[in-house]
Amino acid sequence: MSDIGSADEGVITGSKYNAPSNMESAGRGEFDVSSKAQQGQAEQELATKMLQIQSKRFYLDVKQNRRGRFIKVAEIGADGRRSQVYLALSTAAEFRDHLSTFSDYYASLGPPNPENLPEDGKLKSEMMTKDNRRYYLDLKENARGRFLRVSQTITRGGPRSQIAIPAQGMIEFRDALTDLLEEFGTSDGGYKGDLPEERHMKVDNKNFYFDIGQNNRGVYMRISEVKSNFRNSITVPEKCWARFRDIFNDYCEKMKKTSDSPSSITAENNQVPTSNNILK
Repeated sequence: MSDIGSADEGVITGSKYNAPSNMESAGRGEFDVSSKAQQGQAEQELATKMLQIQSKRFYLDVKQNRRGRFIKVAEIGADGRRSQVYLALSTAAEFRDHLSTFSDYYASLGPPNPENLPEDGKLKSEMMTKDNRRYYLDLKENARGRFLRVSQTITRGGPRSQIAIPAQGMIEFRDALTDLLEEFGTSDGGYKGDLPEERHMKVDNKNFYFDIGQNNRGVYMRISEVKSNFRNSITVPEKCWARFRDIFNDYCEKMKKTSDSPSSITAENNQVPTSNNILK
């Protein structure tokens, strides 16, 4: 019985993914500093590996763009359909470790019994989180066999993407991933020190929260305005904090000068006395 799981549908468009199937890894490319890169090419492919696992091909591509380095995992089915997930390098390292655990568990199982399948098909599950992404790892069994489904979701909504790795190929997949991580490391880049603690302030019936975070784009500040069941937020990249501060300070100085001007003081003194003023 073959260990083949279904995955999301997607049409292959790149010629790379139509390469002939074989068991060898594709050649690793060096960082391209060609004229295309100098002209501002959006994305660089640093290395790639191709795996043939049963009727599926998997491409593990180490890529780099303005946000940093990551691994794109593309699954090409026997019918030519493609699905893919994206992993930060640190997430890829965590995934590699989970692959070892899932492989050990799979090895401990008895042969599949089509007449006694799990009710939901799940044999073992784990979850990984990275910034605004969640990854669900489910070792599943259906009438066609056992496979590891890797689903990627985004917390703010959007479509779910997923791949399915035949269970018999998890060790091979882990080893290929390990080779890439040994070459390119597991660091996502960005700020290395301790990030400042969150801050909070309340003005009238509103609460403002200042949270410092980090993702593969770098360090950012999220400023959230919360009022009863209403919440709104903006994200300010660390590279423009100083400019953001200067604009804010400029407004503060201009408002201070306006409030301290003689005309505003005269207007305040000419106000009709109120009960509060009289009591004073």
